[in-house]
Amino acid sequence: MDISRYMDSKLVMFLNTPTRDETLQQLVHRIYEAGKLENEETFYQAIIDREKIVSTGIGMGVAIPHAKLPSYDQFFIALGVLHKAVDWHALDGAPVRLVFMIGGPDDKQTEYLQILSSLTQTIKDEEKRKKLLTLQESSAMIEIFKKF
Repeated sequence: MDISRYMDSKLVMFLNTPTRDETLQQLVHRIYEAGKLENEETFYQAIIDREKIVSTGIGMGVAIPHAKLPSYDQFFIALGVLHKAVDWHALDGAPVRLVFMIGGPDDKQTEYLQILSSLTQTIKDEEKRKKLLTLQESSAMIEIFKKF
């Protein structure tokens, strides 16, 4: 699956945020500014509520916060690259430097699982993860997620 089609160069951010919640706020705000959210606060609250269930820090320095809401018809992925690692209460205890925020409709579970699976497969590749941390252009980062 080519998950790059869910990504947009306007949704790639390089962040200097000191905490998980500030990182989440910055990403949600950027998504809102890009016109992908109807209500910034509702989406942010859904993201925070999901974090309260269990951390979306999946390990390897990566977090995948996500929210599915009934008012959305398409999925999107925002990418935050953190200059300094942030404690995310990740499953492996490691701090996070790459944040992939997924948003979309709550009635397309199969598509959501395909996105999550493809994203996870890509970031399990240590070489690709390291490359994401070195790139400075959003278009080059999105290119990593294209399936050939």
